[in-house]
Amino acid sequence: MTAELKSTSHGQTMVLTISNPEFRNALGPEIYAAGIEALGVAETSPEVRSVVIAGEGATFCAGGNLNRLLGNRQQPPDVQAQSIEGLHTWIEAIRTFPKPVIAAVEGAAAGAGFSLALACDLIVAADNAVFVMAYSTVALSPDGGGSWSLAQALPRQLATEILMCGERIGAQRLHGLGVVNRIAAPGQALSDALALAAGLNARAPNALASAKELLNDADHAPLSTHLASERDHFVRNLHHVNGGIGISAFLARQTPKYE
Repeated sequence: MTAELKSTSHGQTMVLTISNPEFRNALGPEIYAAGIEALGVAETSPEVRSVVIAGEGATFCAGGNLNRLLGNRQQPPDVQAQSIEGLHTWIEAIRTFPKPVIAAVEGAAAGAGFSLALACDLIVAADNAVFVMAYSTVALSPDGGGSWSLAQALPRQLATEILMCGERIGAQRLHGLGVVNRIAAPGQALSDALALAAGLNARAPNALASAKELLNDADHAPLSTHLASERDHFVRNLHHVNGGIGISAFLARQTPKYE
């Protein structure tokens, strides 16, 4: 069965489903390319206001296909380097995508699957979901931005534990650490993620895009630069048509309908 990334629409939310059930939704170049293409289409579509990434069946994503990686050991190093570049281009596309991206995690999110979830803006995980950076278990090191995301989200000692020990971490623990946003009943991660997306879809897209851009830039910008950026975003959003719609609706105690 060929691995693929399925795209469906749920109202104003695009759902991207990793479908590679034979290998527990392991990732590969064809999925990276499809993910990049799907986000490119969604970015320019006014009909899409958010994206949810899920796995088909009971597993979110098992990460890389170890059989493919073993085969790549017989190829020149550039073969694997190009594959990882495809993954990293998808990760960067998620991070810079101007609309909310939510990971809906059932079962396991392992290796690059964990990195993929971390690249999303929000994570909704089933109560029995497990996350693991299994790289050290097979003598490998992280990819997909996993080490960067964990270093941003957690104290160094916790990030080190996750990366070096390669132990399974439950969704509840990650929720307590602030990495997982919402806990869902088993089997309900996608429906809960869609409900969260629907709430975001009702908000002004330009304001959400500004929030995401500001959060991304805050990682490396000095305070003075960031304050200037906040000022510019605020003024631009105030004078956007949605600024008028939102303020007027709030004062009139009405529900706004943003463009």
